[in-house]
Amino acid sequence: MKPFLPLLLICLLADLFNPAYTAAQNTEGEALLPDPGIVSYTFRNQFADDVPGTLDMIREMGFTNIEFSNLFGRSASEMRTLLDERGLICTSYGVSYDNLVNNTERVAEEAAILGASFVRVAWIPHESPFDIEDARQAIEDFEAAGKYLKDQNITFSYHNHGYEFRPYGEGTLFDYMVQNSNPDYVNFQLDTFWVAQPGHDPVQLLEKYPDRFTLVHLKDLKKGAEHDYSGGAPAEYDVQLGTGQIDFERLLRAAQHSNIEFFYIEDETEDVVSRVPRSRDYIQSITE
Repeated sequence: MKPFLPLLLICLLADLFNPAYTAAQNTEGEALLPDPGIVSYTFRNQFADDVPGTLDMIREMGFTNIEFSNLFGRSASEMRTLLDERGLICTSYGVSYDNLVNNTERVAEEAAILGASFVRVAWIPHESPFDIEDARQAIEDFEAAGKYLKDQNITFSYHNHGYEFRPYGEGTLFDYMVQNSNPDYVNFQLDTFWVAQPGHDPVQLLEKYPDRFTLVHLKDLKKGAEHDYSGGAPAEYDVQLGTGQIDFERLLRAAQHSNIEFFYIEDETEDVVSRVPRSRDYIQSITE
């Protein structure tokens, strides 16, 4: 047994100096975000092998709220049954741009079956670089689909992905999209990573448009990461919450004065089974 003790000591010391662990051990007061959700894409590899087992794992980690962007071969009805059996809920349903535009009715039906009150799109098809014509076409399509969804009591939100922050006029193309879309039909999901990666501050953006963001993806960006407008980034840029450059305490405080309804942790790395619980502990450690 002796060889095991140094290894255990190393693990304990690693935890001791881990920012997320340290914060979690010093929690005082009420958590600003006591019950974060999770994005299904985080566990895409696990879902691909075993849907029921992955849902069990998510529940065991303490999550109850899932944003689905893939049903992993199951129908909406089958997935809803699996969720209900485990006391899980789906509050947001992510679909492709093409499905939103060309299969709006079906998207609304599936969202309703899942119990989702939001539908979101995370990518606008375009030839790089994303430009004003792409933004204008997206607004037109989003408003048409958003109007239909609203009639079904579903809110549409567009998830930023970095390329929209190219400069345009006195701001960015993202500013143009917010300022020139109808808030009755089009709202936004704030992905913290894809605001910070092109060089912007998620908190400042939220404070600028507090009424237009309804959902959040909680994802941290590595300190010192290079900025660009590609909408893509190296895997190592995605780091555990609380270890990168994003100030999540400021974000959660600003969110108290916004229209945000749901927050979801997202992790795109391969080490999600061990990292996600730490990210959850960290975000829950931020108190009033």
